[in-house]
Amino acid sequence: MTVQALDVKRSSASVWGSGTGIRQQTAVAKYIDTTTCIGCKACEAACQEWNDLKRVPTTQTGTYQTLPELDAEFWNLIKFREQEVEGTLNWLMRKDQCMHCAEPGCLEACPAPGAIVQYANGIVDVDPEKCIGCKYCATGCPFEVPKFHPQTGKMAKCTLCVDRVGVGLEPACIKACPTGCLNFGTKDDMLTLAKNRVTRLQADGFKEAMVYDPQGVGGTNVVTVLKFNRPEWYELPADPHVPWGVKLWKKVMRPLGVLAAAAAVVGVFAHYTQYGPKEVPGSEGDDEARRRDERMTP
Repeated sequence: MTVQALDVKRSSASVWGSGTGIRQQTAVAKYIDTTTCIGCKACEAACQEWNDLKRVPTTQTGTYQTLPELDAEFWNLIKFREQEVEGTLNWLMRKDQCMHCAEPGCLEACPAPGAIVQYANGIVDVDPEKCIGCKYCATGCPFEVPKFHPQTGKMAKCTLCVDRVGVGLEPACIKACPTGCLNFGTKDDMLTLAKNRVTRLQADGFKEAMVYDPQGVGGTNVVTVLKFNRPEWYELPADPHVPWGVKLWKKVMRPLGVLAAAAAVVGVFAHYTQYGPKEVPGSEGDDEARRRDERMTP
């Protein structure tokens, strides 16, 4: 990996759209091969340690899964699923985390200026200093990733180790993976790696093997290889999209609101220039106007 300047490409809650004018850099991506994951949870431990996250209380519910879902203090979770296929039990494991969408619903939904940013290399990040804890980002995410922290009052999620990537290092979870099921590089390279893996799987008899890179969110910077063409078996949406309500608010209602506010200001200024300030009855200005009228009366 080379050192990358963390230029912000888009940020939340800008008035006329989220663009900053920064040109797209080479997109980076994480590669996940669910077929070679052994569920060792080394990536979970590495994520907790590098990001200085606290332990989250949990209970044993008959599964090897650490927590039922992601948490504001737990950004990387290995999900364990059992699925019977043609009489054979398959143990499906998947690394659950932020997908770093090319068209992030969290950024579209966020009303706080600059609280969520997308860097020019595709990484989507949360700025806790600007986050207002409204939870709107969670409603915009089709993967149910951002989580609210009750102590800090902020939202939190995987940052794709942007601090490491910015200095030319790979994310901590990838550094810790012992089986090679995780990899990191440019989006094009990771897609090529994933497609080659799917070709090998299909040649080995897994005809439904697929690359999960959903275009409903513009593609993701987490490229995932699945053994079966059934994303829902891995608790992934088959065709994720940013909710239409989020798009309506951001693309239509917000600009209209800005125009309405501007029109109101212009209207007030025009009224003032034509009629002057409003006089309060009984005021000095009102008495002066009355005396002027009396002098002008024949």
